[in-house]
Amino acid sequence: MQVSHAPALTPVFDDPNLVSAAGVASVMRLADAAGLASLLDEQLTLPSPNRTAKARTVIAGMLAGADDIDGMDILRSGGMKRLLAGVRAPSTIGTFLRKASHGHVLQLAAVNRALVEGLACHVPGLIGPGGPVLVDLDDTIGEVHGYRKQGAAYGYSGVKGLNAMVAAVSTDQSAPVISDFGLRRGNARSGDNADWYLSRTLRLVGAIAPNRDVLVRADSAFCTYDTIAATVRSGAWFSVTIPSWRTVTDAIGGIPDDAWEPIEYPDAIWDADAGGWVSDAEVAEAPFTAFTSRKKDERVRCRLVIRRVKRLNPRSRGQDALFDTYRYHAFITNSSLDTVTADRRHRGHAIIEQVIAELKDGPLAHLPSGVFQANAAWIAFGVIAFNLSRAAAHAAGIGKARMRTIRDRIIRVPARLATRARKLVIHLPARWPWQQPWMRLWEAATGPPGAGII
Repeated sequence: MQVSHAPALTPVFDDPNLVSAAGVASVMRLADAAGLASLLDEQLTLPSPNRTAKARTVIAGMLAGADDIDGMDILRSGGMKRLLAGVRAPSTIGTFLRKASHGHVLQLAAVNRALVEGLACHVPGLIGPGGPVLVDLDDTIGEVHGYRKQGAAYGYSGVKGLNAMVAAVSTDQSAPVISDFGLRRGNARSGDNADWYLSRTLRLVGAIAPNRDVLVRADSAFCTYDTIAATVRSGAWFSVTIPSWRTVTDAIGGIPDDAWEPIEYPDAIWDADAGGWVSDAEVAEAPFTAFTSRKKDERVRCRLVIRRVKRLNPRSRGQDALFDTYRYHAFITNSSLDTVTADRRHRGHAIIEQVIAELKDGPLAHLPSGVFQANAAWIAFGVIAFNLSRAAAHAAGIGKARMRTIRDRIIRVPARLATRARKLVIHLPARWPWQQPWMRLWEAATGPPGAGII
């Protein structure tokens, strides 16, 4: 492709009617239809003038691609201030975030949960209609540099940073939305207070998907009595990877050879522990009692499901004879699913890694402040922006599209503003490849609940 040379090109930044992210208006209208503005007015008490306008500025800026405070200036270029009323300057946003306390972050978490409820009502399909509701727990380290970040420390990954907890809700038909979150010190253990986040998530699931089977999935860092007990109290199933405790290895050693059932994966999966791609494995299960060191009434009777795969080079591992040939992956569950299905469901927990990757590819690329609670508030707004992009994807008819895809195809659309008959007209590019999804989102955002949604 050759750049036109006739006539000569002369760039001039002088058009006040151009906008670089016309789709932000659609997503923010969808947000307000689901109650965002009223939720911020009612629940956020952060002591700052025009706090709702500032909160909306942060969310809209993140949707447009801003991953730091200065990036919010994208909303003040060209005609963006005509498209989005009440945009605030980055300097005031920084002050606004630094005024946040732990209580204000909890208020934003409550706003997020209520917004998910509103979006689920306004956008059918945000929570798929069939099958179990899947709840995934995980945490990640947001890397930081320097010595001025409050709470930064070296955690389990060996990276200096802050620890972010994420709980996500999904179904077979719908991509995950983030139900709860939290920012913790960098050296926090993954499972610390996970039951608290989980309990809030399960209450939300009960509101948006009543009378459905719920399966809670997590890795071995969350295999604690408190997390399992919170799941059982709510009436949900759990499927949690279990560490190689002595009781686990004893149970595996007691499984007879003819009890192993072969399974094949439609697509090969990467097994980091085995060091290669795996296309087949074997599964078995045994009755199991977890947390035997606790009081008798706190011990959890469940199923131990084990998947084993052959090692690529068994002689390179210095372990006992039981593990010379196979690599074992064990998890505990109280579900009624058969062994193979339970294993498949458990492996689906990897979906939470995609959620975290999307956040780090967007609003969580940076933790912009040296103040811990300011960064916690930043994450809260990033989660709200993530959930709005997910709802926008469903409304546009491309439900499992990633946040970056929504940003590139639906949000970051250039346009020219014009006034006609006292109406603001948005002139969008002719032959835009994703015109129909854009218009479906617009109809859903400006119409009654369910309008324009496939």
